[in-house]
Parts: sequence; C-alpha cells; structure tokens
Amino acid sequence: MIDSTQTLSDLRLLTRTGVSRTSVSRTSAFKSSLAVAVAAASLSMAAGANAATWKMALGDAAGGTQYELGKTFASLVEEKSGGDIKVDLFPNGQLGSEQDTVNNASMGLVDLSVVAINNLTPFSPTVGVLTLPYVIHGPDDAKALTQGKIGDELRENTLRDSGIRILGWAYSGCRRLTNSKQAVASPEDLEGMVIRVPKNEIMISSYQSWGVNPNPLAWSETFTALQQGVVDGQDNPYITIDAMKFYEVQNHVTDSCYVFSMEPLIMGEGTFQSLSEENQQLVLAAGEEATSHSYDYLLATEDSIKKSLVEEHGMTITQPANDEKEWIAKASSIWPDFYDSIGGRDKLVEVLETLGRDPSTAP
Repeated sequence: MIDSTQTLSDLRLLTRTGVSRTSVSRTSAFKSSLAVAVAAASLSMAAGANAATWKMALGDAAGGTQYELGKTFASLVEEKSGGDIKVDLFPNGQLGSEQDTVNNASMGLVDLSVVAINNLTPFSPTVGVLTLPYVIHGPDDAKALTQGKIGDELRENTLRDSGIRILGWAYSGCRRLTNSKQAVASPEDLEGMVIRVPKNEIMISSYQSWGVNPNPLAWSETFTALQQGVVDGQDNPYITIDAMKFYEVQNHVTDSCYVFSMEPLIMGEGTFQSLSEENQQLVLAAGEEATSHSYDYLLATEDSIKKSLVEEHGMTITQPANDEKEWIAKASSIWPDFYDSIGGRDKLVEVLETLGRDPSTAP
C-alpha cells in the first residue's frame, strides 16, 4: 500500500522546487505522480468528487477568459450529463492562490481549477517552453502548440510529473505591459520602475534581460500593490487588464507580446479516475469544446476591449520601438538558461519548426 503521508511530502517537495533548477529522477517522478493519483482518488471519494456539484477554482475575476472557459465548460457538463452534474465557479482566488489550487487538485481537494500556465510550470517544468519569451507570437501559434503533438506531450508530462490532467485551455492573448508612470516604447524606458511579475523564473529572467529587477508578487496582492505604489506596473492581456480593472490604477499600456497567456483547465488524475467511464468521456469532450470556444472568444472580443480601455477608461497605448526588436533580442538571449528544464534545445527547435519559424534562431 502506498504511504499517503509520503505522497503529500513528495508533492510539497515538487511544489517548492524552482522552474529551471528542478531535478527529479524519472523513477521518483513516476512514484510521486502514481502515489498522488491514488491518494487523490481516495480523498475525492470522501470529498464528493462524483457528487452532483463540483467546485472550480479561478484565479481571475469574473469577466476574463478564465471565467469564460469555466462558464462554458460548466454549461457543457451540465448539458451532457442531463443535469446530473453541475459545476460552481469560484473566481478571484476564493479557493486559494493558483499554485495552491494546483496542489489541491492533485490531492483531490479541489475538483477543477483554471490557472495561468506559469503557475503550472513549477509542477511540470517542461510546460515552461510555452512561456519562453517571444516563442509564441499570437493565438494561432498558441492553438497550434496546445492542440497538436507538442500539447499532447505536455499533457503527458504534466500527468506524469504532478498527477494533474489538463482538460482544456483558455486563450487570453499577449501579455501587455502596463504602468502608472510614462509611455514605454523601449527597455530603456523602464529605468527606475518596479514591475510586478508572477513568481516564475522565466518571466523574472525576461525582465532582468531588459535591465529591470522585477518584484515577484502573488496575484492576489497585485491590484493593491499597484494602487499603493509598491510597484509601478505589471503585464497581462487586454482581457485581464479589463476584468481586473487595472485601468483604475494604471495609465499606460505597451502593446508588446513577450509571452502569450494561456490558462489550462485542470483536474487531479485521481479525481478523473474515480469517475465512471461515461463521465470521463463527458469531461474530456466538454474540455475540448470549451477550448474551441475560448479561442473564438478571444478573437471576437480582444479588439473591442482594447478600444474600451482607451476610449472609456483613458489608457494610452504605446507601440514598442523598432518593431520590438530590442526587446526580442535581449529576452531571447535567456532561452539557453532554460533548456534543461524544458527538455533541451531540441524541444525548442521542435516548437519553432511546428510554428514554421527558423530553428537556427535558438542559440
């Protein structure tokens, strides 16, 4: 019998490890993920994961792409189950931080969660290839990677590493830099500013390449930190800037695209395995359909939200200087620092080839 106490200890160890510094043997990772799945299954039965109502944790507020994905998934599950299964959404971190909900989902303490991709990376470092700066240029790239061979591999890796099953994806758009100080067109314009970033090594290193020492703050603290001047700026997609009402505390937006924001919809594998075969297929189908809707939703709404941020909320949008070339050159120089964690340079080459780009750009 697997020791569930050791299981939770192993999981916490994985949680504490850094993105690019994580080094877990294949045997240890497999043992941990198997143990977590077994523990999660027993916990989920006790917590009622097969009950008529499931709980879904969301880090963002209602109105963003996380909420849209969750709402669509919930509607599809209820429809496909003939009303037998309902999903209640808990936005704005009501059930804990995003990394907490990844941890809790793996143990069967949360049924479902939608989290930023950077908050899944500490649990499964190969997912970090999706957050390397300037690898993904837009929604078509994001769709090609998450819904193709690369996406299948990342789902398998996440299941192996953390006992988490990715059911679908929310597509939020390019992360745009906002600040309360001045228009920012080049990295030099960031001098003297304090920028909030997620607690993610790749994103921290990106800002360091631009000469900034960023402040990695929890998502739940971001609005207050901006409001009180603890930090001067942050980056997120237009849809998130609007949903979180950052326009109340930020004046300027740089129309950059160093990372394309995606949020996987996740369920603990133990919880998934505790479902009937019929309900497993129902959940997988609902995840696929909700993912397609999220892509269409982004294309249909981003431009109008961008326009409203300017016309209704008074934000000023600045284009990066020289087609963002200086930003790109500096940030892409950090790629080799993360080859070990993403699966090697060959993995990045495969990603670039999948996107139809020159693989020789990978140093």
